[in-house]
Amino acid sequence: MKKSYLALSLLAPFATQIAHAAKKAKPNTDPNRPNVIIILADDLGYGDLGCYGAKNVETPNVDRLASQGIRFTDTHAIAATSTPSRYSILTGEYAWRRPGTDVAAGNAGMIIRPEDYTMADMFRSQGYRTCAIGKWHLGLGDKAGTQDWNAPLPAGLADIGFDYHYIMAATADRVPCVFIENGSVANWDENAPIEVSYKQNFPGEPTGKQNPELCYNMKSSHGHNMSIVNGIGRIGYMKGGGKALWKDENIADSITSHAIDFIKANKNNPFFMYFATNDVHVPRFPHQRFRGKSSMGVRGDAIVQFDWSVGQIMETLDKLGIADNTIILLTSDNGPVVDDGYQDQAEELLNGHKP
Repeated sequence: MKKSYLALSLLAPFATQIAHAAKKAKPNTDPNRPNVIIILADDLGYGDLGCYGAKNVETPNVDRLASQGIRFTDTHAIAATSTPSRYSILTGEYAWRRPGTDVAAGNAGMIIRPEDYTMADMFRSQGYRTCAIGKWHLGLGDKAGTQDWNAPLPAGLADIGFDYHYIMAATADRVPCVFIENGSVANWDENAPIEVSYKQNFPGEPTGKQNPELCYNMKSSHGHNMSIVNGIGRIGYMKGGGKALWKDENIADSITSHAIDFIKANKNNPFFMYFATNDVHVPRFPHQRFRGKSSMGVRGDAIVQFDWSVGQIMETLDKLGIADNTIILLTSDNGPVVDDGYQDQAEELLNGHKP
């Protein structure tokens, strides 16, 4: 039997309303069952946003969202790192009550178990379509280190309330560097089977420590010197992947396009979306079209890229005529981390900016 820890007063008024309504031919405008989107940034400080007085970077889309709603000034993340914060958001349980909620490796087993009751379970029980898109970092598969990344995972997000998911197993600085879509590696390449280890390297595979010259896109300042993917050293060891490997500069485009597709496909019925961006977590490697858009180097440019993602979602809601019936909650998993292991000059280029 699933344990129920969720007690969020914000969700209660509509979470207990009419369930299983028939699918409508027109966009969902039922005020009793508004769409709900959680936009969860990564390592973004409140001072990184214009609506909280950011310097040296502009966030017009987030600022517009703030101007149309409520700007929280005394609200706190549940934890100081990714995994426990995300665990608590989705379960309503303090992470320190659950062993194993420290920062998860990329091959961690599921930390939220199928018997746990999640926010996605709650919405789905009320007839909502549910999805998780972007950074996950809460484990996949039944047990740590036993996943076969070349086959459907035996336990995943479908078991904890999500109808659809397109996610990164952990973070961009950890292997495996592939997207998981509905329990399987997206664009899996049969010619490059995937192997993952957090204990030892695979024979013949270069590492950032042994082959720093191969880290042509981003060099490490500390750690992040194990397997090299896309010219960037990572945490953990990985072999294979082929065409399934992501390119860091395309991560924001990829997750945002999948979020937009889900919204369009479900505009006629209520939906819940958990949209967790990689920005502004390391390695910060924003798309070229965002380079130089701030005066703070790639960390500032990654904030601009995050703001773009928010704007794309808002624009989609507007075009579909469902913006007025959608609740958007925007937050960060924890406070800002500036120098986090790569030589990206994030500290040196703050120039008075206080994240």
